[in-house]
Amino acid sequence: MYTDKILTCRECGVSFTFTAGEQEFYASKGFTNEPSRCAECRSARNRDRGGYSGGGGGGGYGGGYERRERQMFPAVCSNCGKETEVPFQPREDRPVYCSECFETHRPDRSAPSRGGGNRW
Repeated sequence: MYTDKILTCRECGVSFTFTAGEQEFYASKGFTNEPSRCAECRSARNRDRGGYSGGGGGGGYGGGYERRERQMFPAVCSNCGKETEVPFQPREDRPVYCSECFETHRPDRSAPSRGGGNRW
């Protein structure tokens, strides 16, 4: 059984509570170290590093950060010719599909993969 612990943030020196629920969560994920920063400093550190470390905030697990906007690139669908945007830099040697055509060209997800990764 876990009990709340009072820890000191190594960044700002403020005391914070490492709750029994947080300890249980850490243990369930296999984390062996206690947090060394308070939630506010963890959030600021993630923002500064441009990182995104999981769930949408709440529960005291490093919330308060924002997911960065995904960069989109203009493209012309290789199937229907419609102008679209895709989340990767298109290459001349690979087809690019709009979302509607992509659904019809998407590989069967139930078939076993041959290790080639995602193919757009």
